[in-house]
Amino acid sequence: MGNFLAGKVIAVTGSGRGIGRAVALAAAAEGARVVVNDYGVSVDGSSPTSAVAEGVVKEIEAAGGEAVAVADDVSTMAGGQRIVDVALASFGRLDGVVCVAGILRERMLFNMTEDEWDPVVATHLKGTFTVFRAASAVMRKQGGGTLIGFTSGNHQGSVSQANYSAAKGGVISLVRSAALGLNKYGVTANAVAPVARTRMSAGVPMELAEIGEPEDVAALVVYLLSDRAREITGQVYTVAGAKLAVWAQPRELRAAFSEDGAWTPEGIAAVLPESVGVDPMPMLVRLEEMERAAARGERPNA
Repeated sequence: MGNFLAGKVIAVTGSGRGIGRAVALAAAAEGARVVVNDYGVSVDGSSPTSAVAEGVVKEIEAAGGEAVAVADDVSTMAGGQRIVDVALASFGRLDGVVCVAGILRERMLFNMTEDEWDPVVATHLKGTFTVFRAASAVMRKQGGGTLIGFTSGNHQGSVSQANYSAAKGGVISLVRSAALGLNKYGVTANAVAPVARTRMSAGVPMELAEIGEPEDVAALVVYLLSDRAREITGQVYTVAGAKLAVWAQPRELRAAFSEDGAWTPEGIAAVLPESVGVDPMPMLVRLEEMERAAARGERPNA
């Protein structure tokens, strides 16, 4: 076992299988005590069972680590709170949460039903919120911690997964909001957009040129949970096998002004940047400047 996360307590949702399981095992191997959460459902969210979470706990314990299972549903406030409560009751603190839990219900937008929309958004987006909400309250008092949400390249849009795509875009905005709101408390928040071979990716109808294994993703997550990543927040990273990339921050790149104050569709152009490396959050920099000014007794500029 390593010591990259020695002394830390980490909770991982959706950790009964796939990437979540790989993250839980990797965290434990690096010295963390782990809360293994999985509602134990199939890809479409049906047939819950606690056996999968308990199975991962046994794997961790067999390797000499410490872990506890929680089979609650993260799409409920009670479920998110229970994960945090179990971490505190079992290990006395909580240093990081990783929200991997997710389901799929594919349908073209014009055929999608409420029963296909609601559970997907509830599991991915609300399920990240419920855990972030409960964990951030603890981390604020502790004076530090790490929140990691799982998004997808599909946040750009999806042909037949509008529910999934919308939820994953929401996770990114939630992560960025957490990064801004919790920065002064020493809490970081980042998102991971993985491309890996799992039961969810098995249904992709084409061969992906860039794809890795769950263990590749777990390595990135372990790094982001560690003290070596304390200065990284508000970022979205993709790991796809050998590729590691950072997504650009949303910002206005350039502007044009019409002479008469009116526009036609032909006069409007959209530009989307691509970037590699850390892309600083301008709003976070500004927030820090305002806080320093306030601390000096100065009136921050609006």
